[in-house]
Amino acid sequence: MAPSGSRRRTLLLAAAALAALATTAAGVASAQSAQASPRETVAAIDPSLVAGRGAQLGIVEQEAENAATDGTILPFDTSAYTLSGEASGRQAAKLAPSQYVAFTLTRPANAMTIRYAIPDAPAGGGIDAPLTVSVDNHADGHGNMHPQTITLTSKYSYLYNLYPFTNDPTAGVLHPDWWITECSCVPAATTPPPTVSIPFRPMRFYDEQRILLDKTYRAGDVVRVTVPADTNAAWTVIDLADFQNVEGPAPQPPDSVSVTAFGADRRGIRDSADAFDRAILAAKLSDKKVYIPAGTFQVNRHIILDDVTVEGSGSWWSIVRGHQVTLDSPAPDGSVHTGVGFYGKYAADGGSRNAHLSNFAIEGDVRERIDTDQVNGIGGALSDSTIDGLYIQHTKVGIWLDGPMDNVTVENTVIADQIADGINFHQGVTNSRVVNSLIRNTGDDAMAMWSQGVGGQPGIEDASNTFDHNTVQSPVLANGIAVYGGRDNTVSNNIVADPVREGSGLHAGQRFGSTLFAGYLRFTNNTTVRAGSFELNWKIGLGAIWIYALEGSLTANIEATGDNFLQNTYNAIMIVSDFPVKDQYSISNVHFKDVHVDGTGTSVLSARSAGSATFENVDARNVGAVGINNCGSFNFTPAGSEFTVTDLGGNDGGGTTGPWLASWELPNTITCDDRPAVVPPPPPSGW
Repeated sequence: MAPSGSRRRTLLLAAAALAALATTAAGVASAQSAQASPRETVAAIDPSLVAGRGAQLGIVEQEAENAATDGTILPFDTSAYTLSGEASGRQAAKLAPSQYVAFTLTRPANAMTIRYAIPDAPAGGGIDAPLTVSVDNHADGHGNMHPQTITLTSKYSYLYNLYPFTNDPTAGVLHPDWWITECSCVPAATTPPPTVSIPFRPMRFYDEQRILLDKTYRAGDVVRVTVPADTNAAWTVIDLADFQNVEGPAPQPPDSVSVTAFGADRRGIRDSADAFDRAILAAKLSDKKVYIPAGTFQVNRHIILDDVTVEGSGSWWSIVRGHQVTLDSPAPDGSVHTGVGFYGKYAADGGSRNAHLSNFAIEGDVRERIDTDQVNGIGGALSDSTIDGLYIQHTKVGIWLDGPMDNVTVENTVIADQIADGINFHQGVTNSRVVNSLIRNTGDDAMAMWSQGVGGQPGIEDASNTFDHNTVQSPVLANGIAVYGGRDNTVSNNIVADPVREGSGLHAGQRFGSTLFAGYLRFTNNTTVRAGSFELNWKIGLGAIWIYALEGSLTANIEATGDNFLQNTYNAIMIVSDFPVKDQYSISNVHFKDVHVDGTGTSVLSARSAGSATFENVDARNVGAVGINNCGSFNFTPAGSEFTVTDLGGNDGGGTTGPWLASWELPNTITCDDRPAVVPPPPPSGW
């Protein structure tokens, strides 16, 4: 096990050929019949398997691989750098010109979101390509929508190179002084060296687009997406469609001022940032709300919030959209760009309070990751504040809150297609929560609590926070939900599916300069699906839940109770200390209770640390390898492993090798297989 390093993101690239993206892999399933039955899913599995968990937003998911199509179905594959690996459910429908996918509605809908991928431009930067949307005739003629052609784009997709990435597939190594691994994609170590035709391997292929239909269609109507014959895209991949029945625009509240009354342009032609500022000032002076009516408003900088409510007519109707703007000189916060965003004052400036945002969309124009840039959808410090019913797309981070700050609630919000994190509670965020929200296609942790120290100063704890009833899908890099240090935090009732590389579904990491874990950390009643990616540095598979000691021991009370780990690519549970500190740090006081494990590529538990854990009523089936892969601290002492497993009873089931928790494995038998063979687990089913 090689060291992973301690900087914020060690991003490593695994072997795969760019050419594989543009060709159909061997063993691709044949085209589906046009008579495919409609099928609703949640995170690409039967909704009954995640009942009571995840976000409830009126979104009905249908996966393209389950729909009628004359295209080809990409094979199931969890590998990074592949179209399958980044797809929801690890499959999608690949269309050539003139081919289609047809979704049969299961409920009334007047709006849809299409998640798709198209090729990049040869020199990077993306292309645009058409897609036609129509509704086929219903038996009584109800269906029948005149086709509309929308424009897909790959301008917000395709990142190359090593961290922090670039849109240029032929750029040299960005930081040659950093530790570089995976020589097969590093120009200086590649034969032949990368050129326009042999670039760095790409990642982050998918984007999504929302479409309002011309009316509400009913169950049984067929929504068809067709690639025009004259498209300029060699292929178009459709991953899924989300269907909704969206209410019309909400009227202006009587106790509000409209941004249009202060000069905001609802056509989006003129920059309306100053008009928003004037409306906010007037609202505060008159103790009223700010209203954003239906329309598209161009805003190319931060709108500063403090003691004000900003309310739209609905996230499908009120759209605040901005360009990324290069600054003449770096800002005091280190930004070299600005862009659309709603920000509280920074904590160093006193922070903001009593700010409330609801029912509008924030759409940015961020195409490259620059960590010093404050080009997030929402930022700053916002105490005693709420964020409700937003849609945030194409910013760097959807919501990045820098504490100290207290009592913020994020709810009923969709965050999609971010270059970095979806939501990050950063340094001293307390008594706050994220509930009933959907976060999809992030370029870093989808949701995180990070108690980081800054500028050599000790970290400030994130404490007493909750992430509850959220749905996380397809984070391209890092984890679904991650907690770095902090005290008394809870992650509950969430669904996390399909992390792609360098991360797990659920993660507790003593790393990135975080405070030591203290009090408790609870993972309660969560479901992970197809979680646990391949760690490209260590070259081992991670667990669906990953507990990691890099910068200190974990001794706080960590509880995983009522969680379901489904179709785990590798291990269900990974407990590990980094190799250079394996004899210095340990992980103990970890407790698993009332857990279901359905399918593992390798073991239920992979222990690669000194320490201990208890297990009670952990039921497992379809286990691909020995139940416990106990390597301890790799000292292989005569007394056994340095990691001790305590059986508290009720731990049933297993796989072909017998019970997953066998008496001979207890308490610390060495069963170490550093890189066990992987047995692909079957899809999950009812327990």
